[in-house]
Amino acid sequence: MKKRYVLGLAAVAVFALYSVNTNAQEKKEKKTEVGKALQKTGKAVEKGASAVGNKTAEVAVKGSAKVVDKTYKGKMAPDGSDVYIDGKNRKFYINKKGGKVYLKASQIRNKPAH
Repeated sequence: MKKRYVLGLAAVAVFALYSVNTNAQEKKEKKTEVGKALQKTGKAVEKGASAVGNKTAEVAVKGSAKVVDKTYKGKMAPDGSDVYIDGKNRKFYINKKGGKVYLKASQIRNKPAH
């Protein structure tokens, strides 16, 4: 029983030393030119993925709003987008991140005639 305990403890110690060693190597790599380039690329990919996700959410919510909710004809939101009316007679528009932003009556504007 004691042998198993000692072997298990030794295995945990070896694993802990190995993981600390690999973390130290990763930090050193970030200081090199390659590491800096990888960080910059990673941030750019993250920013692009975020933008794609926001646009996807916006399109999805607008599509569902056009099907489920009514469009307030002749009116626009403060940012110039369409205004929708939900089942509880609340007016809202869809922002750039795909979120519904509910409006007060004073925020709704008339669309300019073409």
